[in-house]
Amino acid sequence: MSLPRIAAFDVDGTLTRRDCVVPFIRKVAGTRSVVQQLALGARHTLPAVFRRDRDRLKALGTHAAFAGRDVHEVQQLADVFAAEVFATGLRPDKWSTMSRHAAAGDQVVLVSASFEIYLRPLAELLGAHDVLAVRLETDGDTFTGNLFGANCRGPEKVRRLNEWLDEHHGGRANVHVTAYGDSAGDRELLLDSDTAVYVGSDSPAWLPAANR
Repeated sequence: MSLPRIAAFDVDGTLTRRDCVVPFIRKVAGTRSVVQQLALGARHTLPAVFRRDRDRLKALGTHAAFAGRDVHEVQQLADVFAAEVFATGLRPDKWSTMSRHAAAGDQVVLVSASFEIYLRPLAELLGAHDVLAVRLETDGDTFTGNLFGANCRGPEKVRRLNEWLDEHHGGRANVHVTAYGDSAGDRELLLDSDTAVYVGSDSPAWLPAANR
């Protein structure tokens, strides 16, 4: 008897044509608002820029965009954004690949460093089974501006997926995972999969030769 098959897709650059995080932050807060607040916090922002610390920059941008914002208002923006991504932002080749997985009865899971608040409505449009992504911390009906837990990159993607597999399939050993990614942020996810599909253009040395 064959194992249940899971298709785990990164989103930014893999399933979509480009990054979605920055456009969504701009949609929520407005470019000028985010830039002004990051400039005011230059003593925190500039070191992160020089270190190319993506997690820190994301945390700073998230706080600038979401702190004090009404959850329901932002969710409405997220729903609109998800529809825009679905209509104009998908990579046709990977969208068709995802559709083939779904048609074959595979469970499709989005495992992404993008924000869960817009990936859930996007997943509904795509027919994906579940979403493991970056969550935003709330205080009542407003956002605090902080991430809830770790940014979903690198080892965190594997941890979150394995946690999900434990809950839904009794563990990683009971499924066959095909993972799709396009950057170093997907490295651990790809290396932990049974079948790795790298969709970037740089063919990194850490990727198994059969998947380059």
